[in-house]
Amino acid sequence: MKRVHVAAAVIRGGDGRVLLARRPDDKHQGGLWEFPGGKVEEGEPVFEALARELHEELGIVVRAAQPLIQIPHDYPDKHVLLDVWEVTAFDGQPHGAEGQPLAWAAARQLSEYEFPAANAPIVAAARLPEHYLITPEGLSAQELLTGLKRALERGVRLIQLRAPAMFDAQYRDLAVDAVGLCAGRAQLMLKGPLEWLGDFPSAGWHLSSQQLRRYVEHGRPFPPERWLAASCHNAEELVMAEQMGVDFVTLSPVLPTETHPEAAPLGWEHARELTQGCTRPVFFLGGLAPDGVMRARECGAQGIAAIRGLWPQG
Repeated sequence: MKRVHVAAAVIRGGDGRVLLARRPDDKHQGGLWEFPGGKVEEGEPVFEALARELHEELGIVVRAAQPLIQIPHDYPDKHVLLDVWEVTAFDGQPHGAEGQPLAWAAARQLSEYEFPAANAPIVAAARLPEHYLITPEGLSAQELLTGLKRALERGVRLIQLRAPAMFDAQYRDLAVDAVGLCAGRAQLMLKGPLEWLGDFPSAGWHLSSQQLRRYVEHGRPFPPERWLAASCHNAEELVMAEQMGVDFVTLSPVLPTETHPEAAPLGWEHARELTQGCTRPVFFLGGLAPDGVMRARECGAQGIAAIRGLWPQG
């Protein structure tokens, strides 16, 4: 069965909300919500196809867009490749030029809409920021909390609380305070034994690669309403992450790092190749700073994860 190449758009308004369209009842996956777009014709550049489809469907002229994620998906009756771009600037007022209902949804509300199954990773990518802050080692609990406050004030929206040198009791106490700090401001991802999951219901969980290998056969440990991520370093672990149903992954090390000097870096090109084969949003990790976001996005990544590169100094 030939795979249908479809260009789709995450269109953001000035207030950050995302535009959705409802599929006609008589179409494939009819009645469900989707990200606007349409079929890429043979030999047609994806950006041109996207701009054409959005003009036909919504009456807008695309001014700026960048690749976000690619999702191959096999339905029983149809194989598709969703080539998703993020549209950040356009002219015109979007309207249902073909009579389709439209809705503007805040990123946090996207999970409340019913999408085709292939759209789940797109929903995750649309909700995730470009930066994933990981807390540094060697700081006291108070230093970590002070740094988190500064990061939140600077607009960081995704944070992993990592403190491997702490005793379990110290980390759990710190996690309670961090959950309170991040409430309503950022998504906090915790690390640790899965037995702790029930104690921090508002937090997401970031699995180590060892946990991923240990628990992959058991599947996702909690419902999709809660964020689940995993640390990956190669193609095998990326496949495991998809099998477990994680929402996003970190891929490392992309470049040499001070924290893991013994680890051979993947390099930009190999990181690109691995990301192109992954159907989950990927944050590049290892030796990266904020100025690496554009290159990471060009390689198909969601953005960058970093410790030193994103931790507020002073």
